[in-house]
Amino acid sequence: MVVPARRGVGGRVPAARGRPPAAAPRPRPAARRVRRRHYLGAIPTRFAETQELGRDEALAVPLRSLPRPSRLAAEVDLRGQARTAAAALGIETVGDLLEHLPHSPRDRRERRPVASLAPEEDATVEVVVRSVAVRPMRNRRQRRVEARVADESGPMVAVWFNQPWVAERLGVGARVLLHGRMKRRQQFWVDAYEVVDGGAAGVHTLGYVPVYPAARGITPERLREAVHRARERLRDLVEPLPAALRAAERLPDRPAALAAMHFPEDEDEREAARRRLAFEELLLLELALAARRRARQEELRARPLEPTGEVVDRWLAALPFAPTADQARAFARIDAELARERPAQRLVMGEVGSGKTVVALHAMLRAVENGAQAALMAPTETLAEQHLATIDRLLDGLVPVALLTGSTPAGRRREILERLASGELGLVVGTHALIEPAVEFRDLAVVVIDEQHRFGVRQRAALDAKAAPGHAPHALHLTATPIPRTLALTLYGDLEVTELRELPAGRKPVETYVVDGARARARAYERIREEIAAGRQCFVVCPLVEESEALQARAATAEAERLARTEFKDHTVELIHGQMPAARKAEAMRRFASGEADVLVATSVIEVGIDVPNATVMLIEDAERYGLSQLHQLRGRVGRGEHDSLCILFGDPSLPRLQAIARERDGFRLAEIDLELRSEGQILGTRQHGLPDFRVARLPGDLRLLEAARDHAEALLEHDPALALPEHALLREAAAERFGWATEPIPA
Repeated sequence: MVVPARRGVGGRVPAARGRPPAAAPRPRPAARRVRRRHYLGAIPTRFAETQELGRDEALAVPLRSLPRPSRLAAEVDLRGQARTAAAALGIETVGDLLEHLPHSPRDRRERRPVASLAPEEDATVEVVVRSVAVRPMRNRRQRRVEARVADESGPMVAVWFNQPWVAERLGVGARVLLHGRMKRRQQFWVDAYEVVDGGAAGVHTLGYVPVYPAARGITPERLREAVHRARERLRDLVEPLPAALRAAERLPDRPAALAAMHFPEDEDEREAARRRLAFEELLLLELALAARRRARQEELRARPLEPTGEVVDRWLAALPFAPTADQARAFARIDAELARERPAQRLVMGEVGSGKTVVALHAMLRAVENGAQAALMAPTETLAEQHLATIDRLLDGLVPVALLTGSTPAGRRREILERLASGELGLVVGTHALIEPAVEFRDLAVVVIDEQHRFGVRQRAALDAKAAPGHAPHALHLTATPIPRTLALTLYGDLEVTELRELPAGRKPVETYVVDGARARARAYERIREEIAAGRQCFVVCPLVEESEALQARAATAEAERLARTEFKDHTVELIHGQMPAARKAEAMRRFASGEADVLVATSVIEVGIDVPNATVMLIEDAERYGLSQLHQLRGRVGRGEHDSLCILFGDPSLPRLQAIARERDGFRLAEIDLELRSEGQILGTRQHGLPDFRVARLPGDLRLLEAARDHAEALLEHDPALALPEHALLREAAAERFGWATEPIPA
C-alpha cells in the first residue's frame, strides 16, 4: 500500500537519517509548473521516496482522516420494537443517533472498595462473582437474583429485581462492574452492571455516563450502547463552521464537540462542547433570519408611500387625544420606511393599552392617501371585530373600512371583494379570509398582521402575495406581548423592532391580588357586586384546559350557568368563547360593551383587543394555568376608563409567577421575569412565542452566545451575502436545512 509522504516546510520530504540529502531537482518545464500549482504546490509521492504517485495510485489510497458523510445515512443498528421506538424519537440513521444528545449525565468516575460503602450510598464497584441464585419474592410471580460477590476489601450480596435473565449472564468467577445503592445487611441493589471481560465495561457503570431521552420500547441504556457502537462514525460528521470563525470564538470542531457530549471526561468538557453546539445552532438561525431580511429588502420592491398629509394630517388633527411620545417616534420611523422602495418589515410591540392600533392605522392611512390599499389581519373573528370597532371609532367616518371574515354573509362578501378588486375600498380588516384565492386587491401597499405569532409563515406569505405583481407590501407586525431582547433576537431577527412603553394619559394602574380559599372567594364575589351596584361591569375568565378550545368552552358555559343561578342571580350574565357562532359572539360583546350585561364569563379569547372602559374587575380562575404574559394581557382588559380597577387571581399565592404578576405592572419587566422562570422548552413553545425549538441552546443563559452569533452572521453576510464562497458552502447548507434560507420561510 502507498500513502502520501510526510512533508516538512515547503512540502519537501525530509531526508532519511544517515543518508546524504538528495541532489537539487532540475528545473521543470512550464507545463509541469502549471501542474504543481494545480496540486497546491505539492505532488504526492510514495512514502519516504521521491517517486511521484500516479493518479490511479493516489485515488486507491484509503481515506483515514477525511469525513465520509454518506456513512451517516446507514440505518441505525436496532431491531424490532427498539427500532420503532427509536423512529418515534426521530432516530432512523446513524447520523440521527449521534445527533440525539444526552442530558444530565451521571458521575460514575470513581470505583469504590466494597468495605468503604455506607448504607444508602450510591457507588460503582468492581467485584468477582462467587455464586448466583434466583429466589422467589413475596409475590410468587416475581423473582430476584442474588449474586455473592467480593473484591479485595470484602464481600457483599448484589441484588437484581425482576431480571431473572441476569443469572444466565453472570458466571462464577466473572469480573463485573456494578453501579447501584448499598442497603442494609450488605445488600447492594444494582441499577446497572457490565461484565469486564465482555468488552463493554465502562459504558453504563464507569465514567461520566450519559442519560439519553428515551421512549417506550427503548431504554436510555439501549441508546447508550447504540451510541457506543456508532462512536467511530463521529469522524464522518461534517464541520459547517469556517476555521477562522471557530478560532475567533475558541470553539472545538463539531466531531470533537459531539464526542464530548456523548463521552465527556468531566462537566467542564461537556459544557465546552454544549457551548460550541449552541453557538452553531444560534448562528444558523441568525444567518437564516439575516438572509431573509436582506433578501426582502434587496430583491423585492414595494410601492413608496410619500407622506402627502391629505388624509393622515386630517385624521391626527381630529383625534380626541394627543399621541404619546412613543407613538410619535413610531410614526416618524415608519413614515421613513414607507417612503422607500424597500419593503418595510417592522415589529411593533408594546405595553397593554399603549396604542399599537393607532400606530398601525397611521401606516394604513399612508397607503390610502397615496391611492393604495391596506389590510389588517387578526387571528380570530372576535379580535378582528374589535379591531374594526376601534378603527371605526378612531376614523370617525373619515375613510370607509370593511370587515371580511369566514362569517361574512355571501352578499356582503361579494360586495367587499368587488370594492377591493376595483380599489374603491382602501381599508379592510379581516381574518384568514383575507388570504383566500378569491380575494384580490387592486393595489395592496401595507399589511398589518396582529398577534403575528399565531399565524403560520405561509399564511403571512399568502397575504404578501396579494400585492401587485413584482411587488411586496410594506409589513407591520403587532404583538401585545412584550418580548425580551433575548427572544426578539431569535423570533424577530428579520424585523426591525419598535417598542411602545408609554401609556396614554389617564390610564390608571390596576390593583392585583392573588387569593385562595372559600373566604377569599366570597369576598371577591361581594366586591364584584359592589362594583355592579356602582354601575360598573366585570369579567370572569375560566381556566385554560389542556390547550383545548372545546374544553374551555364547556368550562366557561358551566361557570356562566352557575354564576347566573347563584352569585349573580340578580344580575345579567353573558357568555363568550371561541366556539360560539360569530353572530352569537358579536351579540354577547355588544350587550356587554353597551352595558346591558353586568358580567361577561369568557375564555382567554378576550385576552387582546377587547376595550370596555366601564369594566373595572377582572377575575381569573385557576390563574396558575396561564403564563405571565397572558395574565398581564387579561389584566389589561380593565383599567381603561376613569374608574379604579382591580384584578383578582384565584391560585396559589406562593407561586413565583403569581407573586410577580401581583408585584409588577410593567409588561416588559414581566416578560423578562417570565423568561427567567420558565424552562427553555416552555418559553420557546409555539403557543406563547412561536420560537424554533432549540436542541442545545438555552435562553436566556446563552444570551452572550446569541449576541456573538448575530454579530458573526451580519459580518459573514456583509462579506459574502449569498455565502457562495467555498469556505461558506457547508455553513449555508446547514442553515438552509435547519431554518430555511433567504426567501424560504423559516419553519414554524
